[in-house]
Amino acid sequence: MALEDKFDSTKDKVAGKAKEVEGKVTGDESREAEGKAQGILGKAKDKLSDAKESVEDVAEDIKKKFKK
Repeated sequence: MALEDKFDSTKDKVAGKAKEVEGKVTGDESREAEGKAQGILGKAKDKLSDAKESVEDVAEDIKKKFKK
């Protein structure tokens, strides 16, 4: 996973958790829901980045096989 992608997804997960906790403490259900959604977005970005990396690895392997 690219460092930039990892940072971006981690930022979303941390910010989402902070908003979720803030919403629970203050009783703001919409803020809590917003935080949960942002956390899910961060996790989705992780999965997407992992998939992208896997595809790039497979493509590189195929290129190497055809160059032989």
